[in-house]
Amino acid sequence: MTNRILSKQIGIIAVGSGLIGASIYLLMINVTLAHIEAVSGHVPFDMRPFGYSSKEAARLLEALGVEGRAYYLSHQIALDTLYPAMLALTLIATTCWFGQRMPNRKLVRFGIVLSVGSALFDYVENLGIAAMIWNWPEVSVPLVYATSTATILKSVLTTAAVLLTLLVGFNWTRLSKANLHP
Repeated sequence: MTNRILSKQIGIIAVGSGLIGASIYLLMINVTLAHIEAVSGHVPFDMRPFGYSSKEAARLLEALGVEGRAYYLSHQIALDTLYPAMLALTLIATTCWFGQRMPNRKLVRFGIVLSVGSALFDYVENLGIAAMIWNWPEVSVPLVYATSTATILKSVLTTAAVLLTLLVGFNWTRLSKANLHP
């Protein structure tokens, strides 16, 4: 397989997974997370990049009620099972696509690590949220702390992965212009 064909396939993966990921994200923001906030009057766990305390978690879970907690599991967690993989695939493919021209591939490898880490902590967050809902009204402080920590780490790693992808894209643009105008 030639580099040109491989580059095209990576580009197709980046665009395709990006469109799927963006569609899921918009659905979560505008439908499931909006519904959870409307029902409870509280910001959902997924949208708290700085984490939450056990008291805040208990207030949200209590305010959701039985139906709201069931909705969180059946709708939001279900969608958020697909989203982290799509986001990671988008970031990895985009970073690899733009990083092909870079003489030093360390940024590309670091971007892959950040993207995978972001997805892993998003899945840990989802498992923690599900465990809190399943165990309600008995929610342990260590479980909330672990889930909140996963939320924070997911947020930090996602931000870092997106910024690194943008940096690699900027370098790709700079290198492309330099190759056009030696």
